[in-house]
Amino acid sequence: MLSMLILAGGGAVSPVVFQFAIFILAIFVGYYVVWSVTPALHTPLMAVTNAISSVIVVGALIAVAAGVGSGSGISTWAGAVAAALCAVNIFGGFLVTQRMLAMYKKKQK
Repeated sequence: MLSMLILAGGGAVSPVVFQFAIFILAIFVGYYVVWSVTPALHTPLMAVTNAISSVIVVGALIAVAAGVGSGSGISTWAGAVAAALCAVNIFGGFLVTQRMLAMYKKKQK
């Protein structure tokens, strides 16, 4: 495959360009997947998202603990930022899920 690419006039692709192309494709795929979700599926998907974020919080706390023990400031700060962002995502997800479930409750007269 590489020989065909070189014969076609192109060189090897930089890993940064390759990873950036994958990142851009993931943005487009994510956008179309999220906007095509029906409202009935929103609550179960938010529950899964909250579960994934809680696993990420555990990893962030491990990064903070590893940075404190070794004296590495970058690991500590990156882990703290990741934990804070995941906490915002989790609590925001719970609030949105609560509002979605309230939409399906019968209104009291």
